[in-house]
Amino acid sequence: ARLLTAAFCLLAANIFAADTIKIAHIDPQSGPFALQGQSGDRHIQQAIDEINARGGVLGGIKLELVTIDNKSSPQESLVALKQAVDQGIRYVTQGNGSHVGHALTEGVLKHNQRNPGQEVLYLNHAAIDPALTNEKCNFWHFRFDANVDMKIDALTAVIAKDRNIKKVYLINQDYAYGQSVKRVANEMLARKRPDIRIVGDELHPTGKVKDFAPYIAKIKASGADTVLSGNWGSDLALLIKAAEEAGLPATFYTNYAYLVGTPKAFGASGADRVKTVASWFPNLSGNPLEKNFLEYKKRYSEDWGFLPIKYAIDMWAKAIDKAGSADPVKVAKALEDMRYDAGVGEAWMRADDHQIMEPLFVATFGKVGKQGVKYDADETGYGWLVDTRIEAKDNILPTTCKMERP
Repeated sequence: ARLLTAAFCLLAANIFAADTIKIAHIDPQSGPFALQGQSGDRHIQQAIDEINARGGVLGGIKLELVTIDNKSSPQESLVALKQAVDQGIRYVTQGNGSHVGHALTEGVLKHNQRNPGQEVLYLNHAAIDPALTNEKCNFWHFRFDANVDMKIDALTAVIAKDRNIKKVYLINQDYAYGQSVKRVANEMLARKRPDIRIVGDELHPTGKVKDFAPYIAKIKASGADTVLSGNWGSDLALLIKAAEEAGLPATFYTNYAYLVGTPKAFGASGADRVKTVASWFPNLSGNPLEKNFLEYKKRYSEDWGFLPIKYAIDMWAKAIDKAGSADPVKVAKALEDMRYDAGVGEAWMRADDHQIMEPLFVATFGKVGKQGVKYDADETGYGWLVDTRIEAKDNILPTTCKMERP
């Protein structure tokens, strides 16, 4: 009787497990970057709901989101990873901070080496330190956003064409990602526009600076006409606001000025002076994802627009169906070399390093009503006017990844 009871419990557990396939979102839900983590959560839920509304995966199995707060800490993220594994979750996603990305990719690799048959897959939607798909690459990590090299390549291509730019000041957050922006920007500017002078190159603590006035004073004193910054969240919003208050006339080239909450924080201070690079903008000609944007805004009263999350969830679901299985090993193999069109053009998951290749766009913050600016950002009355499109094929950079496959 005991054996029959145990067998029945095991069968019931397996049936229950097959009802949903869970993914753990390990990102900040508290602290200085909570807004970005919470917005990411909503973006993931929207993508999952769209897939579930179409019937889910594998003929009817639904996807389910589980959120775990990592407080922007690598250590807390490893605790979160263990919590996810203990719940039987075999997929994790994260994006806020490459310092966390490094901890998670190493944590997942170690877990998988020690626990064959219980592998976990890490779907990285925004931690963009190039090392994660170069010297630190591994089979269990896939990145769905363009990395630092690709984004700075796009921004410096635009800078290189503007002959009015003479002096550039670099300011970045002092961790793996910001250090990568600093290195790559120096290399690419020297190659594309050797006449441009780098008049400042600064790293600052991440998420701890409350007043950027002293930094802006240094930028102003340097005579810089342009600032290039990989900053994101409050570190970028406060920087731009301080520039306006100090009367700094420089143009800002950024990676993440479009993230929800950031335009609201700098508002009119960023008009005609802030540029950013992304996979999609609501004012793209023809707006292929307008429906997603409007549905999300109606549901959550905030802007939708971080396309790498849609790439990650849609391609994950597509890989499950392609593999005919939710086994992470089979799903990983199905993701390799996958081609996918989210509406803006084809994205391709390069098998060599698990780095997505995607179209990128550079846009300038401008007033609604200006030609090409239909939708504003964060209810500011200002939105993103797309200046430049970079095709995926023109943004493919080499990798040093030497991947070991199971």
